[in-house]
Amino acid sequence: MPLQATDSKRAGAVTTAAVIGSGVMGAGIAAHLANAGMRVLLLDVLPPQARSEGEDGGANPQRRHESLREAGEHETRQGGGQGSSPDRNALAAAAIAAMPKATPPMLYDPAWVSRLTPGNLADHASALGDVDWIVEAVTERLDIKRSVLELIDNHRRPGSIVSTNTSGLSVAAMAEGRSQEFRRHFAAVHFFNPPRYMKLVEVVPTGDTDPAVVELLTELCEKRLGKGVVVARDTPNFIANRIGAYGMLTTLRDTERFGLTVEEADALTGPLMGRPRTATFRMLDMIGLDTLLHVVDNVRQRAESQRDRELFVRPPVLEALVAKGRLGAKSGEGFYRKLRGGDGRSLIQSIRLDSLDYGPQQQVSSPALDAAKAAKGTGSKLKALLAAGGREADFVWSTLKSLLLYSAEMAGVIADSISDIDRAMRWGFNWELGPFELWDAIGLAESAAKMKEEGEELPEWVESWLSSGRTSFYETGMGKRFYAAEGGKLAEEREDGDTLYLAPLKASGKTIWSGQGASLVDLGDEVACLEFHSPNNAIGGDILSAIRYATAEVSRNWRGLVIANEGRNFSVGANLMLLLMEAQNGEWEEVEDMIRAFQSSMLQLKRLDRPVVAAPHRMTLGGGVEACLPADIIVMPPETYFGLVETGVGLIPAGGGCKEAAAMAALRAEWPADIAHGGSVKNAGGTDVVYALARLQPQLTAMFETIAMAKASGSAHEAAKLGFLRPQDRIIRRQDSRIAEAKRAVLELDRQGYSPSGDERIPVAGREGKALLSLAVKSLRLGGHVSSHDALIGSKLAHVLSGGDIAPGTAVSPQYLLDLECEAFLSLCGERKTQDRMSHMLATGKPLRN
Repeated sequence: MPLQATDSKRAGAVTTAAVIGSGVMGAGIAAHLANAGMRVLLLDVLPPQARSEGEDGGANPQRRHESLREAGEHETRQGGGQGSSPDRNALAAAAIAAMPKATPPMLYDPAWVSRLTPGNLADHASALGDVDWIVEAVTERLDIKRSVLELIDNHRRPGSIVSTNTSGLSVAAMAEGRSQEFRRHFAAVHFFNPPRYMKLVEVVPTGDTDPAVVELLTELCEKRLGKGVVVARDTPNFIANRIGAYGMLTTLRDTERFGLTVEEADALTGPLMGRPRTATFRMLDMIGLDTLLHVVDNVRQRAESQRDRELFVRPPVLEALVAKGRLGAKSGEGFYRKLRGGDGRSLIQSIRLDSLDYGPQQQVSSPALDAAKAAKGTGSKLKALLAAGGREADFVWSTLKSLLLYSAEMAGVIADSISDIDRAMRWGFNWELGPFELWDAIGLAESAAKMKEEGEELPEWVESWLSSGRTSFYETGMGKRFYAAEGGKLAEEREDGDTLYLAPLKASGKTIWSGQGASLVDLGDEVACLEFHSPNNAIGGDILSAIRYATAEVSRNWRGLVIANEGRNFSVGANLMLLLMEAQNGEWEEVEDMIRAFQSSMLQLKRLDRPVVAAPHRMTLGGGVEACLPADIIVMPPETYFGLVETGVGLIPAGGGCKEAAAMAALRAEWPADIAHGGSVKNAGGTDVVYALARLQPQLTAMFETIAMAKASGSAHEAAKLGFLRPQDRIIRRQDSRIAEAKRAVLELDRQGYSPSGDERIPVAGREGKALLSLAVKSLRLGGHVSSHDALIGSKLAHVLSGGDIAPGTAVSPQYLLDLECEAFLSLCGERKTQDRMSHMLATGKPLRN
């Protein structure tokens, strides 16, 4: 049944897609559509070596139609079907073949490459009539895109959606000459690179686009692809690239004006401003200096105002570098370059802007920087830096002022709301705060007054907003956020029923309790959320105390508990620094107390008489995993990197991780139900050993290998393959939905009449199972594949996971395995090589193999 424009809630009905263009973006989009469960046809032109005489490969519309007719006549004469040889699909086929091996991975599961089919425009254009969504992702030239869109118009079926992935060309100009039905179903859907990982999608309709199509595309991208959508106006480079390019140009000019080095500018425009560590010049190298010039040219050439044409003038230093072939990371040289030193180590050099020569990278430090780094939160960091005065403060104020004023000028020009501009910059450039959120953070009224004192002219709508007595662009109330809108009114930020955010709830007074490392927040409907907010969400005594408080509070007064947070990562693990300090000082009683506190806190979660649902996201490692495993259900978005990685720092999981791993292995072995309630396997003739090794050992060995090799999943789907997810756990498509979905799961468990599972006993493989695992470790050591310390860690892990030196098939208590965990963890903490591994991880963020 054709998909009609009026069917605005039929995102689930879009099951097939075609992507035209198998380059970096086209292949990335095609892979992510496959991640969403769609069947995808990936098309490209014919490779030159596969073209017959006179064939253009599908680039020229008139010639393409002749080629299609000739190909069909040839197939008829041969008596075949489509008749195209694999060589004619070579470009798309090569792109698909590379997907399972791509770094970073393009697919959630490499096996999903089977969802993609290669083809070519000359032979398979008619197949466009069989798909629900057609994505054009060819080179960024208007004439080529219009040619491809003409082909699509000739072959698509009525009601199918067509989108272009242009990063800033005129969407309306692309649609010129196309049929009315095509234009109603056509819009830009601009993915950011890489499509799987970047959250932002800009949907850009034309004046002819049916509003229902915009709604459908928004729902598709949000709920099927897990993206954050902003609706942009059809202006040069849309929202994120327009603001981002302007910010980079301003920073480059101010760097030269204030006489800063590229290292100093990057130190000031990175995390101190709530932006990634790549800051400005490293970011420019990543995206390509020629790419920025292309963006700049596009704005200048299409801009309607003389001021924009003046603002987007090519910086001479960029032109000079591009002319020299210094394009950034893709050419090996840009503002930075990496060399190989005489000792074989990488050496980073930076450019001198006055001479364009390279020199040793310089370390940047100053009292102003130190003061800013010591402050908490982006607003406080910037205030501290600006208050310090001097050249650095003047530079930051100049770049910041220019960015804020330009963003305010663009409100209502490039987007309908300031909220869409802020979201575009957060999601597309990974800024912590968008321009208007940043303006609020440094103090809207005070900073605006300073701008006016310096002779700057505020946009009329900002003057009007301030004159009405407002002191911020955003306000929060009733768990919702509102932003400054036209007519001096507040508009509610667009959300849907699948999302629930903690920040506005806390701002609305929904905090039940708050401590140094965690808070308990009221999600509504008598469901509480335990939120971690320690540095990196590392689990230490503060979070463990919060867990104990939360379990007692929820047991008394709430229907259930969600464990979730809105940090960059859910949790990177336990507080390694504190553990290392105690171990180096030989405070073994303190170390044991830490282990026991962690274990007892996790047991309280597991034994809570109310349902518990964990909703991790992104990096969930070590202790972060151990905080999730006691939950009744884990709700996990695709971009969750999940693993018990303690062996990487010379340890084993000891916060209940080994105990839970043993339990999951037994669960997958499908033991008879009576074993879980005590005793051992009671089979005649000693077959308990055979039973244990035949059923349990394969599952235990797989889990042992995963933990011993410190494997972390590259996606939630891989976490399931690694054995970390149980039958009741769920993978959802959208990260923003995880808290709302977890809350729904709590309420459903409560509705069903929840009762905790209790302390079920865990069948273990025992001494024979341990012997098999130990033999594998010994073989690896003899083969030189692991170090002696790796072998020691492996042997202790084998002892714990198998249940130690007891009979195979024995069902042990959870506390028995926790005691084994604690003993092994303590002994490894005393090893100098383990302490060296911990020190190296803290210093470098990388594992040490010693």
